[in-house]
Amino acid sequence: MNNIQLTNVTKVIRGNIVLNNINLVLMKGKVHGFVGHNGSGKSMLFRVISGLVKPTSGTINVFGDVLHKDISFPKSTSIILEKPGFLEQYSGFDNLKFLAGINKKIGNIEIKNAIERVGLDPNDKRPVKTYSLGMKQKLAIAQCVMEKPQLILLDEPMNGLDENSVKKVYDIIKEENVRGATILLTSHNNIDIESLCHQVYSVNSGNIGIKSNVS
Repeated sequence: MNNIQLTNVTKVIRGNIVLNNINLVLMKGKVHGFVGHNGSGKSMLFRVISGLVKPTSGTINVFGDVLHKDISFPKSTSIILEKPGFLEQYSGFDNLKFLAGINKKIGNIEIKNAIERVGLDPNDKRPVKTYSLGMKQKLAIAQCVMEKPQLILLDEPMNGLDENSVKKVYDIIKEENVRGATILLTSHNNIDIESLCHQVYSVNSGNIGIKSNVS
């Protein structure tokens, strides 16, 4: 199987149904958008697809591997969820170098290139604690793309970004998709969804429906 398939996926937390019997097939190599108000279940959907949270029931198959059976986490995957977290006493470059050291797939050149792609200076020695919200968001996006993963999950990636930075992120998402990455995206801004996504889904009270086929 070359797609992402959720079959009868339900997540219950303290008696509350956060995801309600989700059946969904997400085509590989496409950009999939999810829209819905805060608390609708978008972030939880990303958590279960990424393996960070185990569903109460149901199965999740990511490109042929069943989560929590064949693997714990999808292979070659990166994710942004809510507020980016970094070691704030270190520079942006050092933070990404620490993370790159886990898989040892890339070196300094690739890290610097990723930082430059989002509009930051890889030679900036200031600690991340001095960064604005937008700069931290850009660093998180750089971290997501630096190893060229096959699956990228971006939960509200435009948060805190100015107009020019949003355009850069648009370009990065399109470039990563052309490279072959499957991208899942949430946004409160319909323009983000409509301009970037092949398929758009609505999320409401843990239920998911097809909103539109953009292209």
